[in-house]
Amino acid sequence: MNSPVNDILKQLVRFDKTLVQPVYIQVAQQVINAIQRGYLEKGSKLPGTRVLSQLLKVHRNTAVAIYEELASQGWVEIVANKGTFVLIPDASDTKIKAATQHIHQAYAYPKVAGFPFQQSFHLAPIVEESAAKYTISDGKPDLRLHPVHQFSRWYSAAMKRKPLINKWNRASALIPSVFSKQLCNYLNATRGFHIKPNNLLNTRSTEMSLYIVSQLIIKQDDLVLVGQLSNYAANMIFQQAGATIRTIPVDEEGLNVEYIKTHFLAGSIRCLYICANRDYPTTVTLSANRRLELLQLAKTYGFAIIEDDYDYDFQFTGSAMLPMASADVSGMVIYLGKLGQSLFPSFHTGFVVAPENLISEAKNYLQLLDKQGDLIQEQMLAELISEGEIYRLKKKNIVTYKQRLNCLCRFLNIHFEDMITWEKPSGGLALWLQFVENISLVKLAEEAEKLDLFLPKTILYQDKNTCAIRFGFGHLNEDELEIVIKKLKSAYTKVIAL
Repeated sequence: MNSPVNDILKQLVRFDKTLVQPVYIQVAQQVINAIQRGYLEKGSKLPGTRVLSQLLKVHRNTAVAIYEELASQGWVEIVANKGTFVLIPDASDTKIKAATQHIHQAYAYPKVAGFPFQQSFHLAPIVEESAAKYTISDGKPDLRLHPVHQFSRWYSAAMKRKPLINKWNRASALIPSVFSKQLCNYLNATRGFHIKPNNLLNTRSTEMSLYIVSQLIIKQDDLVLVGQLSNYAANMIFQQAGATIRTIPVDEEGLNVEYIKTHFLAGSIRCLYICANRDYPTTVTLSANRRLELLQLAKTYGFAIIEDDYDYDFQFTGSAMLPMASADVSGMVIYLGKLGQSLFPSFHTGFVVAPENLISEAKNYLQLLDKQGDLIQEQMLAELISEGEIYRLKKKNIVTYKQRLNCLCRFLNIHFEDMITWEKPSGGLALWLQFVENISLVKLAEEAEKLDLFLPKTILYQDKNTCAIRFGFGHLNEDELEIVIKKLKSAYTKVIAL
């Protein structure tokens, strides 16, 4: 008869030889789990390696490796000529009991919480999965342009810097870091600012920046103005903060400032969110006259302007218009941006530029959300700014993205002719494509999916006046762009025929 220990191991242990993780590690982890749950008690004798190999149908060397792994972690003791016995490594460790579960449910975890909690009405999942080979984004960079080999050297060098530990153990946060000084210098040189580190907050992302700002300035039922279509992620953040959102028309000169004057009273608006350089999603640039009007109106009405400059670095024609924040003398503008978009996403950093008292309060919020920060990332980015590498990479990638934009426009002219209209933007990584004939964009996405092309819902814009796609092209090379446009045309033809 099999011993009780053998029966337990036979029922509990499962492994998959197709996985990257070695079989002996998979088995060892499951044996540890059985010990933690109390199925294998302290002092229990485990079967010999020959019996274990037969029990699990593995090579004896694998059985030896299983016990050696368990012994190295202190879960078993191997006694020569006697056997292998279960230990409990640290009596202070809390056992994971599963007394009410059947043995085959040892690895089950509850799907539903046993306690009530408040589910958010505003935070909807926006991540969609697809097995399609090709995807149209809303304007993301191409990760393949990331300088992997150079980056490895930069990152390794940053980790070896001796002052790194001193920075981590720094008692006072009042002294501006080297990174904040370098970032200030970079923004002053590229965006016409005259800021100091106490006007600057760096975060993990633009979304984190906006979340912190919204928590600071928005109260329940405060009125927030956004562009007519606007950024879905920003809208969710504002709604989560309790804001009431109202949309403002956008025309060929950008946000209609006159509409604000005629439809809202002074003191009724808490803040206005705008992408002045290129409106999201339409890519329209706010004209110089309207920028001045908006700054004056913000001062007169007493509302804050949140200026999200998400793609300032991707300017193809002429020079990008300087941010409104660079001309703000009344402290009405909160400027959001992103650095390092030519690098891998985990090394992008968001930042906020605002008056000193607001930044001081925002840093208190950041301490709650991200006290640790990323000193290695900051060290590396500071050096890349100082040595001019950030600027060089940006200029190099702009040439590539400009070629892709021209290529996309050429393919659209060839395959869509008069079926789609668009205005070629001066920069950015997306086109605003408007269909002449009002079609079902949901059906277009369905037909495209059948052709191995994924159109996320977040790039589809359709109402009684709009039938358009925000077509992000930055992540596609010229050959891929041609394939994608042909697939999109085939899907469009099928929808028209329905």
